[in-house]
Amino acid sequence: MSELSRKRSADPAAIEMLNLAERKQYETIWDRLEKQQPQCGYGQLGTCCRLCTMGPCRINPFGEEPTHGVCGATADTIVARNLARMAAVGSSSHSDHGRGAALLLKEVAIGKNKDYRITDVEKLKAVATRLGINTAGRSYLEIASDVADVAINCFGKQDEEPIIFLQKYMPKKRIERLKEIETMLFEKTGKKMGLLPRGIDREAVDILHRTHFGCDADPLSLMMQTVRCALSDGWAGSLIATEIQDILFGTPTIKTVKANLGVLDAEYVNIIIHGHEPILSEKVVEIALSEEMQEAARKVGAKGVNVAGLCCTGNELLMRQGVGIAGNELHSELAIMTGAVEAMVVDVQCIYPSLAKLSNCFHTQFITTNEQAAIPGAIHIQFDEEKANDIARKIVQAGIDAFPNRDKSKVYIPSNISNAIVGFSVEEILKILGGSVAPLVDAIAKGSIKGVAGIVGCNNVKVKQDLYHQELTKELIKRDILVIGTGCWAIGAAKAGLMDISAQGLAGEGLKAVCKALDIPPVLHMGSCVDCSRMLVLAGALAEHLDVDISDLPLVGSAPEWMTEKAVAIGTYFVGSGVPVHLWPAPPILGGPEVTKILTEGAKELLGGYFFIEEGPEATAKRMEEIILEKRTALGI
Repeated sequence: MSELSRKRSADPAAIEMLNLAERKQYETIWDRLEKQQPQCGYGQLGTCCRLCTMGPCRINPFGEEPTHGVCGATADTIVARNLARMAAVGSSSHSDHGRGAALLLKEVAIGKNKDYRITDVEKLKAVATRLGINTAGRSYLEIASDVADVAINCFGKQDEEPIIFLQKYMPKKRIERLKEIETMLFEKTGKKMGLLPRGIDREAVDILHRTHFGCDADPLSLMMQTVRCALSDGWAGSLIATEIQDILFGTPTIKTVKANLGVLDAEYVNIIIHGHEPILSEKVVEIALSEEMQEAARKVGAKGVNVAGLCCTGNELLMRQGVGIAGNELHSELAIMTGAVEAMVVDVQCIYPSLAKLSNCFHTQFITTNEQAAIPGAIHIQFDEEKANDIARKIVQAGIDAFPNRDKSKVYIPSNISNAIVGFSVEEILKILGGSVAPLVDAIAKGSIKGVAGIVGCNNVKVKQDLYHQELTKELIKRDILVIGTGCWAIGAAKAGLMDISAQGLAGEGLKAVCKALDIPPVLHMGSCVDCSRMLVLAGALAEHLDVDISDLPLVGSAPEWMTEKAVAIGTYFVGSGVPVHLWPAPPILGGPEVTKILTEGAKELLGGYFFIEEGPEATAKRMEEIILEKRTALGI
């Protein structure tokens, strides 16, 4: 195997495909990174500004000229504005996802859409009750209509009251603390700095307005609005997406799935669903597995249709439908290079434009479906929820039609495949615990479990694929720290076998005993990246049970291979909720010493949550354990 390939990924299946790419001279994301070297140091520090045409301006991070932009903006102002804009985009992407789910629920409830249905009525009633919606003597469609109205209103409301989803889901002590901070900041500075989000769309627009030329230049003010916008995502936009998708498609339950490129089958029509929104993928799976489509595949010489997931829509499918997962974000090119993929169907987010060009080297139909992610060179089949069955049938048929064009000499599917136990929604965790978080609290109090670490995030081509995910997870469970998480980390852990029962053997004695008693792995898959909201809900349940703030709990987070603006929003809403968060690679803030201080030291004092940076998995695990032990001591356990 190539030494270069081994340096690029920790996944043996990925290494095989990277060797293939070298031999066949297929260009990959790793190759394009090398061509970008050296990357702009000003950009990596966050000290470049393109907000007006007097620039772009660059601030020298070493105190030499230029020390100000043309307009007079300092390095800290530029860094704060750039980070705020990243959070606004990240929050918008996840919240727009939630908007789509809410609008679909409304259409189903009023009978406008007949291709979808409400799958989990109990979850619908639970959400309605939490929101204060009357359920007694009413049909589930009437209840669904009201839930949809409340959710939709969260996006565009104009009054100053906090978003109702946040009011009803965030623990009271956290809300009280955020109000106290708002009052304290006003009394101290005379400036109005809100933290409780008023409307999902409003907070993102607020950032875009205040970062326009000639507006907010105060790093603290900019960072507080960044937190507010991120909280509108975590406790509203993403939360709405998760709750309503559970209502529509079913709340995840525990099941065993297969993970890695070995889920592809050379004798079948292979359709990969890639992206983030299950409104499309759930329907494609339903149609693809129908006898009609299976028979159509047999007529062209295949044994049937095999559907596999990739990235977060893959997480949605494996959690609910048990569909195998072909890989995380950095596997998207590698999956096509197996030569066995008839169609890669994508919606939005984390989709490389390069996939269209690469697909042309094979028979693969690269199909875009959403106007928000149009990619030159792709086949575009516009998805419309009101015609979901017909359009899904057209998409699946396109894959089936491509099968006879497959070049068998190009087929190379790594045999690597792992078992993963998934489906750990909050409801399923509570079911395992007997209906209450009390047993988990008891295990933490006794020290069998020291605390809980939530790991999230992407793959980043600058970091050896999955290595940090794997090694950090192993280090934490070895230290009796339960690991939960979402997104591309979850897929990386699944591929590495860390979500199999056998992974209990890697855990410390205390955690191992708890996992054996509950018959669960020490690493819990909680869903896609929007499902980070599940972790917030679980943290909130623990805080309410103990009558403390989330910041008092022995919880810590990490995004060890992060790269998207969504990750900025996610990390920030965990910090705003009171959870310390580790990041690697370093975010583009180090050129602004005041901003760096606000997000590390200042945030810790104000919010209880804060960011910290560590490069190595072992050092990170040690730091996370120290934070958990500090929290335990403060709680008297």
